[in-house]
Amino acid sequence: MNSSHTAGIWLAVLAAFGFSFKAVLIKLAYALPGAVPVEAVTLLALRMVFALPAFIWIGLRESRHVAPLANRDWGAIVILGLLGYYGASIFDFIGLRYITAGLERLILFTYPTLTVLLGALFLGKRIERRELAALAMCYAGIGAAFAHDLRLDSDTAAVWVGATLIFASSLTYALYLIYSGEMIARLGSARFTALVMLVATAVTLAHFLMTQPLSALVQPWQIYALGLAMAVFSTVLPVFALTAAIRRIGTNRTALIGTVGPLLTIGFAWWLLGESISAAQITGATLVVAGLLLVSRRNA
Repeated sequence: MNSSHTAGIWLAVLAAFGFSFKAVLIKLAYALPGAVPVEAVTLLALRMVFALPAFIWIGLRESRHVAPLANRDWGAIVILGLLGYYGASIFDFIGLRYITAGLERLILFTYPTLTVLLGALFLGKRIERRELAALAMCYAGIGAAFAHDLRLDSDTAAVWVGATLIFASSLTYALYLIYSGEMIARLGSARFTALVMLVATAVTLAHFLMTQPLSALVQPWQIYALGLAMAVFSTVLPVFALTAAIRRIGTNRTALIGTVGPLLTIGFAWWLLGESISAAQITGATLVVAGLLLVSRRNA
């Protein structure tokens, strides 16, 4: 195994770690003792603002010595930014007010299976038997974890609301993935990612200004620290670690490593948030990971 391949594996692990830790950081912000609960859009705005300098720098660097974008390209970037990094994020942040981080990650990781379903629905792609088996495993696993949360939470309506919002996040991100491939191929992953993140940041700030007073940005230092951690360790680093991993070890191997995400989140949530781990939840996580492995390896 050469050094580039080894680096690719560790970069994929870093990306999975960063993305998985985001839900825990959000839940820590919502549960901050002795403080007025922070609004989801305020927390998301802080995350985006803290990440903004990195994406401005990358966008400017990657846009030098290349042809300017056509109006059609800008339109696609705006739509994809709305879908992938604003829409999916705001649904996720709001949904985590209602459900556990462990259940959130399992539902959110339905996006590979949703990509398969949407590809069949809108692009006429055929669903293979392996993919059908993956779909069955993923949704059976989510059902087991969902039943676990319903039994533990006295407010079952909140669990349903949260699960619906997280599923909307997964669906929105799946739509983003389906339609972003062509743009990534033409613009390059770094330039494309930076541009859609800049769009998402602008929309998030507009949402904040329309719904919250500027005084909402005055928060305890712990909220700023958690927002900064989300920006650095759960946004900038994993986004570009993922890109670097794909370049070194390929999409399939990177996706396979990424399937540890739900298990990492459940472990972190147990450790840092005191969320319970039951046999039903472990069974559900195992089924989801098995389904993700099947989907990830369909082109292997």
